[in-house]
Amino acid sequence: MANMSLKKNPMPVQEPNVRNHNFEEVALGYTYEQAVDEANRCLNCKHKPCVAGCPVAIDIPAFIAKIREEDMEGAYEILSQSSSLPAVCGRVCPQETQCESKCVRGIKGEPVAIGRLERFVADYHMAHNTAAPAVPVQNGHKVAVIGAGPSGLTCAGDLAKAGYEVAIFEALHLAGGVLVYGIPEFRLPKKIVQKEIDNLKAIGVSVDTNMVIGKVLSIDELFEMGYEAVYIGTGAGLPRFMNIPGENLKGVYSANEFLTRVNLMKAYQDSSNTPIQHAKSVAVVGGGNVAMDAARCAKRLGAENVYIVYRRSEAEMPARLEEVEHAKEEGIIFHVLTNPTEILGDENGFVHGMKCVQMELGEPDASGRRRPIVKENSEFVLDVDCVVMSIGTSPNPLIRNTTKGLDTNSHGCIITKDDSGLTSREGVYAGGDAVTGAATVILAMGAGKHAAKAIDEYIQSKA
Repeated sequence: MANMSLKKNPMPVQEPNVRNHNFEEVALGYTYEQAVDEANRCLNCKHKPCVAGCPVAIDIPAFIAKIREEDMEGAYEILSQSSSLPAVCGRVCPQETQCESKCVRGIKGEPVAIGRLERFVADYHMAHNTAAPAVPVQNGHKVAVIGAGPSGLTCAGDLAKAGYEVAIFEALHLAGGVLVYGIPEFRLPKKIVQKEIDNLKAIGVSVDTNMVIGKVLSIDELFEMGYEAVYIGTGAGLPRFMNIPGENLKGVYSANEFLTRVNLMKAYQDSSNTPIQHAKSVAVVGGGNVAMDAARCAKRLGAENVYIVYRRSEAEMPARLEEVEHAKEEGIIFHVLTNPTEILGDENGFVHGMKCVQMELGEPDASGRRRPIVKENSEFVLDVDCVVMSIGTSPNPLIRNTTKGLDTNSHGCIITKDDSGLTSREGVYAGGDAVTGAATVILAMGAGKHAAKAIDEYIQSKA
């Protein structure tokens, strides 16, 4: 029966004052009944506007129709035709600005909860399906993928399904890229990521960890090993700083280091070999999803006060609205229209405060957002003993410095000729944050998908 409610089924979540003391997943997921009820809100539009908003072109009405029919495996089959990581996407993709923003139900109410339904179907499949996936017939061609993040995993998955022998080379000791080192456990449980990776391995993708391409092997050597094409999906893991006084003090972290210690190295556990400072008051500088993740981690590590310090207003924050709301619910304090000017240290070189100035918004800058300008006589000191800088990242220069003929721009991002991901080197493709700079998981996946198609066409044209 159609559900004409103007509102989505709410997502069950842990209570804020419980979850801000643990690293368990905040969102608990729909029940079977909630998923079917939400699926009945979909109008099954013939022109499928939601599909146009999906970077990997999932047939959204078709998979939701299967949920209405209570054919959860059928729904999963449709999802997996387009997405190699549906359980991940259902949790971390900004559906509100993509597929759900195109939903007809959103005109007079809330759109269908597409992301929550995607998560439900993927989780249901993981919990109930024990059959090994079918291994595709190999076509005799080899492709190397550099980086086991969302872009590389997607490219590898699509190529493996097309019959290619695919090897992923990952610099860290664990596959997953930003999914394991950047996004906290309470937003994306690592067992979910591992299960998605295991699914790729089951269809023939090999994953070699601790393989720093540019050091252990070069791209030229990969071609000499018989790989006919190479995909670079190395992300953008090089942190940026503000270059203000005091950034070299003890207790100042990049968000990358802070989150990697927490997420990948489990610094929040008492048994961790790489513990992190348990600060009393933490300032996180920035307003994106990474800043929210760092702030919420700091709260869970026991900080009494955690501040988001952002130079524009809350309306300009690039973070997802849900992440901002969750952070506020958990007790994170927002200092918007505020900018640091100096980090203060004590006689032992530890952080003991941060000078800030208040800002106001002027005329729009090149990004279209109003430029923040300093208010006169507005300086104040924020009492903190830890500062996390979350103001963006750029690609690591290792690949570009060790690969001849690979063009990059002034930001160190690899230049591609078109959406196919083809670089200035024949047979070398790139995508995700290594090309765009820091962006979303789903956009990186979309780039990997486009590149896989282009690589297939390139190799088949030479066969």
